[in-house]
Amino acid sequence: MTTTPDLRHCARCKRRLAVDNPQPMCGTCQRAAVDARVRPPEVPPEFWALDQMSDALATWHMGRVIYAYRTHPHHPQTLPQEVVGAWLGLTQAQLSRIENGRAPEELTKLIRYSQILGIPGELLWFDRPGEPRTRAGAGNHTPVLTVPVIVGGQQVALPIDRAAAHSHGLTELVAELATDAGGLGAPPVPMPRGERSAPGAAHVVPLASLEEMQHLAAAMQDAGRYLDETVVGYFGQQFTHCKANDGQMGPLRALPLVLGVLDAIQSRARDVRPQVRRALLSVGADGAEFAGWLYRDLHDASSAAYWYDRAMEWAQEAGDLPMQGYILLRKSQAAYEDRDAARVLTLAQAARYGPWQLPPRVQAEVTQQEARGLAMVGDAIGVVEQKLDEARALLGEADDDPEALGAGYDEGTWLLRSATCYIEAGKPGRAAALYGEVLATGALSRRDEGYYRARRAVAHALGGEPDDAAEEGLTALRLATATGSSRTTRELTRAAQILTPWQTRPGPRQLRAALLV
Repeated sequence: MTTTPDLRHCARCKRRLAVDNPQPMCGTCQRAAVDARVRPPEVPPEFWALDQMSDALATWHMGRVIYAYRTHPHHPQTLPQEVVGAWLGLTQAQLSRIENGRAPEELTKLIRYSQILGIPGELLWFDRPGEPRTRAGAGNHTPVLTVPVIVGGQQVALPIDRAAAHSHGLTELVAELATDAGGLGAPPVPMPRGERSAPGAAHVVPLASLEEMQHLAAAMQDAGRYLDETVVGYFGQQFTHCKANDGQMGPLRALPLVLGVLDAIQSRARDVRPQVRRALLSVGADGAEFAGWLYRDLHDASSAAYWYDRAMEWAQEAGDLPMQGYILLRKSQAAYEDRDAARVLTLAQAARYGPWQLPPRVQAEVTQQEARGLAMVGDAIGVVEQKLDEARALLGEADDDPEALGAGYDEGTWLLRSATCYIEAGKPGRAAALYGEVLATGALSRRDEGYYRARRAVAHALGGEPDDAAEEGLTALRLATATGSSRTTRELTRAAQILTPWQTRPGPRQLRAALLV
């Protein structure tokens, strides 16, 4: 009597296994599995066009790029850090530090990682040896305009066509330049030697004349002779322009230009004349503080801390005392996002009582931050409200200079930060009302509207209003996605956690599902 052997199937492709194969997979799948352990898979060109890849590349942070690669929906499942780390010659712990720490800067490693993953050269923010970063097919389209650009100190003419503009989110910019300059745009910021702007660097600040542009080019070539107050002022204009657009466009659009200007400042600060150096470093401190804020919005605490430290160093060397106090305020605000109550309070007090004279508007903001710290450590509501009243009185003494330090802090900001204090003091209903008062004005930028709607969702959730919390949260999530604000998404995750007791209700269930997507 003969017996029929049990039929076995491949764990991967489900085909029938040979009788003499004791392995759980067929030979083809075994070879594919081995390949997957030693080298990345082939990916189609559209792999790199997905928003999550474009956004990661725009941050100039290889760790974020690798994370976006691992979690790309093209893969059947998220690639483990152990597997991708093995491709790159890294341990799981090393890759985790790269993904979650400050952006790697060593060029040889950036080149090696990009080559192993097969990232197209034209998408990178650095050059690979022997690979000129040219966009394929550029000659197949009719240029819309020619933009004079300074690259490595040299003026070149760059044709911009509709396809290129659209693919990099520059459609509105091209239209604006064509309107403002009759078809001839002004030059973007001079990038570091040999580098070009990453996708999303859509900001351009016009120069007054061709002579001014030539002067800037000369300064990039010989900082000791030509980098003067005029060039320092131009760098400051770049930061001002980015700040003005940050709330609408989000950090991913602002970062490439800000980092490019900061690199130009850092690389040339040692060569400029002593009387110019302090002014240059003062502007650099302002830009570094802004870079710290952008990384906070991306929920990249280590990069934010790096740029705040750099801003403090430059402000100290420049003798800019008010900026030093302002940076301590910013560090206190970053500590709030980490829920470090003691650090929130002590940094705010250090900013307020340091050896500098802060402008009234910054004094008001620092005083209100102190109120937030006091609420977090459990002081009485009366003490917190007394500080809030002090802050409002100081704000009433401030002038309206749009160029002054902390000029963005106004009555609306005071109301929003007061709402935060009431959340920390256990008064979520009062907080939700204050958030609603400001949101109803329609005066906030898209990014800020998303963030404060998320904060209002937290307040509603803490106050036992799950449906209102979910409604605000879903609106905030759409805005967070549009502006790339990880800070907002983090607040929404907090709201969803508070809503756990009501997770079977339609609104909270929909918010949780949307966050998972």
